[in-house]
Amino acid sequence: MSSLISKKLVDEIAHLANIPLSEAELQNIAQDFEETLGVINNLSEIDTKNIEPAHHTTGLENILREDIVENDRMLSQKDSLSQAKKTHDGYFVVPRILHND
Repeated sequence: MSSLISKKLVDEIAHLANIPLSEAELQNIAQDFEETLGVINNLSEIDTKNIEPAHHTTGLENILREDIVENDRMLSQKDSLSQAKKTHDGYFVVPRILHND
């Protein structure tokens, strides 16, 4: 199998995730990804022609309730914002965490 995961690709992903990695870590992670993809690729060799898809294996079902607005349990916008450190035009103001690098 040709190499699908290079150190360069791992470095790009680490940069996007803001995770600093050494050269040795880049190499190890690239090798580990390759090994994982190799194991997953082995699944393509299994004959699944007569196997029905399993959408759910536990037999559990969702328990749904009626979507009813309960006004007595709701906070007003004023009450919701009352403990906020900073607000603007009825919204919470929080520090920016994403930057355009």
